[in-house]
Amino acid sequence: MPGETFIRLCAMQTQISRHRRNHSQHALKDVIPPLEQLMVEKEGYLQKAKIADGGKKLRKNWSTSWIVLSSRKLEFYKESKQQALSNMKTGHKPESVDLCGAHIEWAKEKSSRKNVFQITTVSGNEFLLQSDIDFIILDWFHAIKNAIDRLPKDPSGSSRNLELFKIQRSSSTELLSHYDNDIKEQKPEHRKSLMFRLHHSASDTSDKNRVKSRLKKFITRRPSLKTLQEKGLIKDQIFGSHLHTVCERENSTVPRFVKQCIEAVEKRGLDVDGIYRVSGNLATIQKLRFIVNQEEKLNLDDSQWEDIHVVTGALKMFFRELPEPLFPYSFFERFVEAIKKQDYNTRIETIKTLVQKLPPPNRDTMKILFGHLTKIVAKASKNLMSTQSLGIVFGPTLLRAEDETGNMAIHMVYQNQIAELMLTEYSKIFGSEED
Repeated sequence: MPGETFIRLCAMQTQISRHRRNHSQHALKDVIPPLEQLMVEKEGYLQKAKIADGGKKLRKNWSTSWIVLSSRKLEFYKESKQQALSNMKTGHKPESVDLCGAHIEWAKEKSSRKNVFQITTVSGNEFLLQSDIDFIILDWFHAIKNAIDRLPKDPSGSSRNLELFKIQRSSSTELLSHYDNDIKEQKPEHRKSLMFRLHHSASDTSDKNRVKSRLKKFITRRPSLKTLQEKGLIKDQIFGSHLHTVCERENSTVPRFVKQCIEAVEKRGLDVDGIYRVSGNLATIQKLRFIVNQEEKLNLDDSQWEDIHVVTGALKMFFRELPEPLFPYSFFERFVEAIKKQDYNTRIETIKTLVQKLPPPNRDTMKILFGHLTKIVAKASKNLMSTQSLGIVFGPTLLRAEDETGNMAIHMVYQNQIAELMLTEYSKIFGSEED
């Protein structure tokens, strides 16, 4: 009967699919490290909602999760970090998402909440992640996107999975009709030939050897990153690169993008209410970030950057994404000790001395940035950005410890105070702008 033939064919396909998956896993295990051995790249709390499982839509339920990002996967924990680590030791397995072949995009239409993006995996799972704090969600979006972009692409495998999800989400009647029609159209000898090929392809181990061989050849023969960079085929991006790297490439001590943003703000943003406090549109900021990273010609007077908060948001993001902050890690404790000094004049002189010892890109960029912020403060009656407000905005972004565990609250106080002092005593610390 056609229906019985369909059931037997489905059962055989399931068995073959499992067999091929096992072969692929064995073939790749010598080349790709196990997920459990991957290093953690980022972790923290976000709001999470799973809206699809294997292509099947789920009811949206938001919950707070401790999220851990490694180079190939995301893990979601319901507990705090300490509890999660304790459970990991006892063999507890968190919900895990393989990022290989995954897709990430902003999903404003999927939720009434702000700052929501969606991750869709090749297995048909869909997750929404959200935070009310703009810079936190932006950092997570770009961290996950970068992790996905670094993973090898397998378009054929992904498309096969997507086709499978379409079949899984079809009705049983459609499936039966589809397979019955195919079987009726085939001659008996063709059906036998199909079964023969399916049976033998499942037991054929040559596929495993071919996959392993091709992957090893690709990895051993591909040029190194250094070679590609020397040939100019790959360039470091502006966002996320070390400050000195950007400056060396541009033959300057202050990044061009920083200068452009400051010029734009001073031209049309000094009087804008909350100029560095109010956030611009996240999608537009991301677009600006992409253009800068592609080193395309940038004109911040263009109408698409009309909202000055997009420019200030991108500038803050640039400093936030520096692998090492504008105040280098090695100087953090020295600046903190300086701000603790009881005598105010001694405090100023000590910080001035430290600034003079900074590498030229850090010192010169710092001078231009704080000089710009003093102009913002001078218009505080209109833009409502006081010295204290700017200290809160820029302190943690420009100055942070390499290891912040346990002292974040205390560090934040000092970060804000240092930023405020450098604004208040700008001329004494840096000299006049003509110097």
